[in-house]
Amino acid sequence: MTTSSNTSGPALTLTIAGSEATGGAGAQADLKTFQELGTYGIVALTCIVSFDPKDSWNHRFVPVDQQVIADQLEAIQTCYEGQLGTVKLGMMGSPATINTVATALQSQKWNNVLLDPVLICKGQEPGHALDTDQALKSTLLPLASFVTPNHFEAEQLSGLSIDNEEDLIAAAKKIHEISGAAVLAKGGVRIAGEDAIDVFYDGTTLEVLREKKIGEVAVSGAGCSLAAAVTAELAKGATPLEAARTAKAFVTEGIRNRVSGNTPFDALWQGGRR
Repeated sequence: MTTSSNTSGPALTLTIAGSEATGGAGAQADLKTFQELGTYGIVALTCIVSFDPKDSWNHRFVPVDQQVIADQLEAIQTCYEGQLGTVKLGMMGSPATINTVATALQSQKWNNVLLDPVLICKGQEPGHALDTDQALKSTLLPLASFVTPNHFEAEQLSGLSIDNEEDLIAAAKKIHEISGAAVLAKGGVRIAGEDAIDVFYDGTTLEVLREKKIGEVAVSGAGCSLAAAVTAELAKGATPLEAARTAKAFVTEGIRNRVSGNTPFDALWQGGRR
């Protein structure tokens, strides 16, 4: 898959994702990551997620109209025709959105399609969420060149239980076998031990990426930012393994320099390595 690169300015990076109102995750995290890593960030919004402070900070989920999503992508792809070759896929939210996005993706060639497979949104009805998960696996996963599942998503995609490093390695290999994509399976704080580990596997190279854990509680935006950092590095010409290594270091510093609010969780700061 090839397309012309942008030779007169920064590399272009598109995220197709949801808005997260507090700024910790979703499209906001993606755009901040793109900027920090020196790429020109572009966004098409698929949904709006707002935490509800009156309901234990659970998600309130509102989808963007399908025609609006299609219009955003038409504008973006026409504006940057021949230049835009890298896209990150985040929160979709519905089978209809997945189909709309897949149609737009298939209208051009891409150098890099990174899928951050957001399988469950707490603001969705369970049946709708399951339909969305199935559509993502059947429609978007085959289009991906790089996949970044978290612990739960890696279990769902691989069909394996993940309790330790060996399990995470097995899951990464299984997801590659299913998708043909490079995989960065995120263990994070959910694997016991001193290190936060992620596993990279592309069918040839296996590498376990390790950093000392910074606390034992997940930080909002870590997964989004890791995937966005991989996306930015790929757009600049890094190999998949180089992109994974840079992203891991980027997120570690973002977690170390986290932002606190009134939510029961902190948010990663994309400027943490400054």
